[in-house]
Amino acid sequence: MRGLEINIPVTDHANFSFAECLVFLGRSEKECLHYVQNGVIQKMIVTEGTPVLVEIRDNPAGKSLTATVVYPEQANVDEAYIRSYITHWLHLDGNMKSFYGFAAKDAVLAPLVKRYRGLRLIGIPDLFEALTWSITGQQITLAFAYTLRQRFIQAFGHHTVVDGKDHFVYPHPAVVAALEPASLISMQFSRSKADYIIRLAQSMADGCLSVEKLQTMDYIQAREHLVSFRGIGNWSANYVLMKYNRYLQALPLEDAGLHNALKQQLQLAAKPSVTEVREYTRHWEQHAAYATFYLWRSLY
Repeated sequence: MRGLEINIPVTDHANFSFAECLVFLGRSEKECLHYVQNGVIQKMIVTEGTPVLVEIRDNPAGKSLTATVVYPEQANVDEAYIRSYITHWLHLDGNMKSFYGFAAKDAVLAPLVKRYRGLRLIGIPDLFEALTWSITGQQITLAFAYTLRQRFIQAFGHHTVVDGKDHFVYPHPAVVAALEPASLISMQFSRSKADYIIRLAQSMADGCLSVEKLQTMDYIQAREHLVSFRGIGNWSANYVLMKYNRYLQALPLEDAGLHNALKQQLQLAAKPSVTEVREYTRHWEQHAAYATFYLWRSLY
């Protein structure tokens, strides 16, 4: 039995490709917070205190997406929250015209926006998830980072089985705040990362770090606030501000993937240094987050 259907408008639909977004969302076999299959996204979203499973489909005729609640059948659902959550996650309220106009005149970006046209900056819709993912991925391969993330979610996140398939919700800060570092170290998190993640969870649980506080800050203030917490450096802060807060000037300058993509696109003999990357990207300004995201996309 299919449940409630929620229509989610897509801003600048002419420059939107659900198919391109699905490529990004399906890039790792270790992803366990959503599934992509047959042109549909399945994801658990907590609404009114209840985890509900939604299926998200393209609705090109209506220039929108459709989210259908498929479990539980009689869920108490906040439609506005689900619409806002998915809009934020997939950046459905973004307007691509300015970035595409800028990129068309840039030798590095022009071929990428043609190749991946319609791709939106897929974000991370939960602040704690964005913060902990940025710490988990520090100084290790992306593949191993996904392994650690999967272990963390499966150990401490909410779990529901629907039609024989496991669905998870990202661990809540209050749950992680009560852990000892040994719980994460046993999963192969380093001691420092285990400490950083638990301390961040405690900071969110006690309100020292919150969505509401960040929303009152401009980009510079938010970046400085984030780097005041142990484990959050310039790269992590910019990653979070790009993927969660949607500051489009956020530039994770030290990112290895960005360096590799620039090396590839510029046909350099070696990866550029941070100083060289700063020069290559100086003119991006308000387009930095999208430019970075499209360069990441060129790597897979």
